[in-house]
Amino acid sequence: MKWYIVRRVAWAGVATLVILTVTFVLMYLTPDTRLLELQFEAAQAGQDPEQVAQAAAEARGLDDPFLVQYADFMRNMLTLNWGWSTTRSQPVMDALTDAIPYSMMYGVPAVVLSTVAGLAIGLYSAVNQYTKTDYVATFFAFFGISIPNFWFAIILLVIFGAWLGWVDILFDPTLAKVDGEFTLGAILSWPNIKQLILPIFVLTTTSVASMMRYARAEALEYVEAEFVKTAKAKGVDERTIVLKHIFRPAAVPLATILVGDLLGIIFVGSYLIEVVFGIPGLGLLSFNAITNQDTALVFGTVFVPTFIAIIGNLAQDIAYVILDPRIDYGDR
Repeated sequence: MKWYIVRRVAWAGVATLVILTVTFVLMYLTPDTRLLELQFEAAQAGQDPEQVAQAAAEARGLDDPFLVQYADFMRNMLTLNWGWSTTRSQPVMDALTDAIPYSMMYGVPAVVLSTVAGLAIGLYSAVNQYTKTDYVATFFAFFGISIPNFWFAIILLVIFGAWLGWVDILFDPTLAKVDGEFTLGAILSWPNIKQLILPIFVLTTTSVASMMRYARAEALEYVEAEFVKTAKAKGVDERTIVLKHIFRPAAVPLATILVGDLLGIIFVGSYLIEVVFGIPGLGLLSFNAITNQDTALVFGTVFVPTFIAIIGNLAQDIAYVILDPRIDYGDR
């Protein structure tokens, strides 16, 4: 197991290198709209557009050969010197440090709620198959999976923000800070929690439906298993049967879904949710960086989810062994 983890960590480094290289190449080949804007402004001011663009490129190191730019970029990534965000006028690390807490404020509660509720509803639905509650849970699952997050978020904002006035339409990032710094008291304050309710609800609706559906499908494989029937014949109580004899073997494949669901909520759903609600988190930061051609900031927002995805996959493999000791990594 130790040797397997060492090899996985090594492959994680290779995967990270490949992803960052691909991202660098794509951004290198993409025309820089800011240089075009500088040329346009210079032409209007009566200056030489080519000289202005050349000066801007030299200042940012864009006139260096491809390999030189790539080597500088990889060296900066390893030393955590991720460059300067031109659109935000601050270091990339500072921009990420300020954005990640906003994503975690609604992402973590959504993951916890969807995991607990999804597993519980899925197990209950599997044990009580073809009952009214099972049909209701199945309908909710299909509803949550089918409805688009961004559309659902807009509808909720219109109803609870514009019509009823229960929540503010515009997200106020200062409510989570005191004197410009994040504090636990400010994060847990009612005004801040109030503006996080809708984003958490939107993400939880989709995630709990997905988790419930997979939990029900996996649990159904063991509901009629022989060892479950034997436990019932011996008089084992229903709670022990569900948790020990059904949930534990079903939890092995669910571990993969949980990791994917976590990453999907925070790093995929955040692009849509944060744009709609105006939450200045990692998703909105990455979206603005891409649209504004802020190369350094794009690299930073790509590296964070890449690193978490790789660590999550490694934790998933370790969880397999904990949940099912029969799994052997000796030959891998």
